[in-house]
Amino acid sequence: MNKIFLMGRLTRDPEVRYSQGASQTAIARFSLAVDRKWKREGEPDADFFNCTVFGKQADFVEKYLRQGIKVVITGRVQNDNYTNKEGQKVYSVQIIVEEIEFAESKNAATGNAGGSSYQADSRPSPSQAADDGFMSIPDGAEEELPFN
Repeated sequence: MNKIFLMGRLTRDPEVRYSQGASQTAIARFSLAVDRKWKREGEPDADFFNCTVFGKQADFVEKYLRQGIKVVITGRVQNDNYTNKEGQKVYSVQIIVEEIEFAESKNAATGNAGGSSYQADSRPSPSQAADDGFMSIPDGAEEELPFN
């Protein structure tokens, strides 16, 4: 089985081209930055994946996706290994996207234009009033909660 699920942000606007022939097919390419859950000092904070989408999904990508937008994709991993002009073997991997969905609301995307991501320790304290539809927890009630 060859199935991959990724959630990340587009690193640049997608490039869209059309195949030649009687029935032109849209082909969209973009790069996706996926944050690493565990980070070690001196190592990158994210991995970058080259993604390719075909057909109606590519039309969707061209119309709605831009740099910085957070998406969830499902697809498959494809090896694109070849020998270059100098006779050296070049190893390359790309993600062939089968499904793509927005991972955040449009308001969150525009508020997140700086590229920062949600951090577990950046949530508001329970005593702060939340305007997100959730009830705030009164001061002192945290000790009585079963999950801290």
